[in-house]
Amino acid sequence: MDYCSVVTSSLVKEKAIELGFHKVGITTANKRNNTEAERLQAWISMGYHADMAWMNNPKRQDVKLVMPQARSLICVALNYYTPHQRPQGEEYAKISRYGWGRDYHKVMQKKLKALSTWLQSLDPSIQARYYADTGPIQDKVWAQQAGIGWIAKNGNVITREYGSWVFLGEVLTNLELESDRPHTEHCGSCTRCLEACPTGAITQPFVVDANRCIAYHTIENRAEKLPEAIATRMQGWVAGCDICQDVCPWNQRFAKVTDVADFQPYPENIAPQLIELAQISNEEWEKRFPASALRRIKPEMLRRNARANLDASRQHNDTESNYL
Repeated sequence: MDYCSVVTSSLVKEKAIELGFHKVGITTANKRNNTEAERLQAWISMGYHADMAWMNNPKRQDVKLVMPQARSLICVALNYYTPHQRPQGEEYAKISRYGWGRDYHKVMQKKLKALSTWLQSLDPSIQARYYADTGPIQDKVWAQQAGIGWIAKNGNVITREYGSWVFLGEVLTNLELESDRPHTEHCGSCTRCLEACPTGAITQPFVVDANRCIAYHTIENRAEKLPEAIATRMQGWVAGCDICQDVCPWNQRFAKVTDVADFQPYPENIAPQLIELAQISNEEWEKRFPASALRRIKPEMLRRNARANLDASRQHNDTESNYL
């Protein structure tokens, strides 16, 4: 039997859902999206990628350079939202929801590997390669092409069912599968994310300047000291930033609690204290963040981020006292 001819999109989707993915869509790899490639190049030309040199990898603009045999992309989304809320108070450090629980790379890759292995088990001629935020793939662009959701004004992918609280992944395969229709954009005239960003990182709808982004600086910036324009406006964030997601109406109305146990928060990630993280030792960091995506934020960076917040809070309080 020629399995390549009988493996249908519906069969693939059924398997993906069976493996625990919350959304799955399919798009063709045979049609290059020149508009998105040009948009990415323009963004890089503006220097908005900061020092993330990997964003300029030519493979991001042509998936055929990643896998020449690819004919389809199976795009998936996994809801990670939990209902826990951060406590109010300047003494608390804020960690982005994506890093509250187990490292999403490990969770996604296990499921993606299972989906790829299943595909390849159907016939020796079937090829599959998977990625979960780990390769030169424009996962948001492909997710929109596959009907998963749309790229919002804050640069995140929003789904109708879960808002933007989703992790994205994809399987590239040489199978010719029926494509889904690209998702339409539904941000409308809303500009809440642009208005809420304390550093003005969303320079215009759909354009984010990493140089101004709190998430970029807390996670990727390896410098000993943060730029003053960022350090004074971090509002407690030490690992990522959820401001533009927290204010999004789609998230406020449609967020659903995940059924993935691995995404339940480690208790110490919800309400850590800034003073505690500002003094965290390398040994304590090792114990505190096992199997965590937050391990990308090295201990010296975490201390730097916490201290920047403490300094900003101290300066703010000193300024206020001068007016009393």
